[in-house]
Amino acid sequence: MNFKESILIALGALRANKLRSLLTLLGIVLGVMTVISTTTIIEGINASFRKEMEIIGSNTFYVRKFPAIVTGHEQEKYRNRKEVTIEQAEAIRERATLVSYVEPESFTGGHRVRYGGERTNPDVTIMGSGVGFQVLNGRFIDEGRFIREMDIRANRKVCVIGLDIVEKLFPFEDPIDKDIRVGPEKFRVIGVLEEKGNTFGQSQDNMVIMPYTTFRNVFGKDQFIQIAIQAKDPEQLAQTIDEVVGIMRVERKVRPGQDNDFEILTRDSIMDTYNQITGVIFAAAVGIAMISLLVGGIGIMNIMLVSVTERTREIGIRKSMGAKKRDILWQFVVEAVVLAAFGGLVGIAVGLGIGELIGAVTPLPAAVPVWAVITGLVFSSAVGMFFGIFPAAKAAKLDPIVALRAE
Repeated sequence: MNFKESILIALGALRANKLRSLLTLLGIVLGVMTVISTTTIIEGINASFRKEMEIIGSNTFYVRKFPAIVTGHEQEKYRNRKEVTIEQAEAIRERATLVSYVEPESFTGGHRVRYGGERTNPDVTIMGSGVGFQVLNGRFIDEGRFIREMDIRANRKVCVIGLDIVEKLFPFEDPIDKDIRVGPEKFRVIGVLEEKGNTFGQSQDNMVIMPYTTFRNVFGKDQFIQIAIQAKDPEQLAQTIDEVVGIMRVERKVRPGQDNDFEILTRDSIMDTYNQITGVIFAAAVGIAMISLLVGGIGIMNIMLVSVTERTREIGIRKSMGAKKRDILWQFVVEAVVLAAFGGLVGIAVGLGIGELIGAVTPLPAAVPVWAVITGLVFSSAVGMFFGIFPAAKAAKLDPIVALRAE
């Protein structure tokens, strides 16, 4: 019996027992579907995150009180650390020789901005930064000007706004040199940022940037601060970090031999942390998929054993006409592989559909990884082969005389 005929027989068995085949392949379908849909979402998020990280630049890093991710049992340790301060940023700016930009940055969210009778939703992010913000964050002015050193020194109430705020408050007029209210305070608009769009469904244009000295006066001196730093030479990033760490240890009075009481975050370290998170999610999805594939494999073995019993007389007739053990073995292995591969194809189709649906109705981006599709099909076929060998071997070992007597 040739390969094509074996496939046709396998498909005939599927058609003849539709409900039984569906229930048998359900585990395979669910397992492959889980892996494909999860991988589609994770791959899309990864691509979007990598794009964001590329904007930052490989020679930019941050000094913070907290690491990127803090687990529950570590919160007390990091909470007790001293705050990173503007004075420490100024010390780095004055004493570091390998840096090109040093800016303290502070954030606060959930604010409403007003102009005349118009107002935004209470979801605007307010940021305090300095003249190096544009280079450090890869965001530049589209209209007007950015914050200058004089604005910082004089604590001027000036600001740069994002496009979302322009569209909401200034739909028919130029926002430059207009006064807006952030809370009870008035700020003069001096510039508008280039449009950036959304990241994971969060608008990056719904923000107000002001001098960090003004931010501190308006929102208080106890606001969280991180220091954004850019090395002059990307090839000397490690040396620049060492230089900054040395200055920070002196400023924070960390004794020799003691661990740093602050964190250094680079683009690579942020990516590593992020990959660890998505890796855990993917591993959990694979674990669920393995259980489903195991159940599906057992189902295939069961249906093949039933098939061997139902076709015992057929096997006897084939053997009496000269079929060898390997012919019988080959037929039933092919049937098992086709069954599993069919389940894998259905799982791939459903998984891709779920991934695209999630990408369409939620902020999560979706990207179809070709390797996941190929892996899903290969792995489901391998499950069929593994669990189909025992029934196939049982069929191949049947005594033709005993098989012919079967009813």
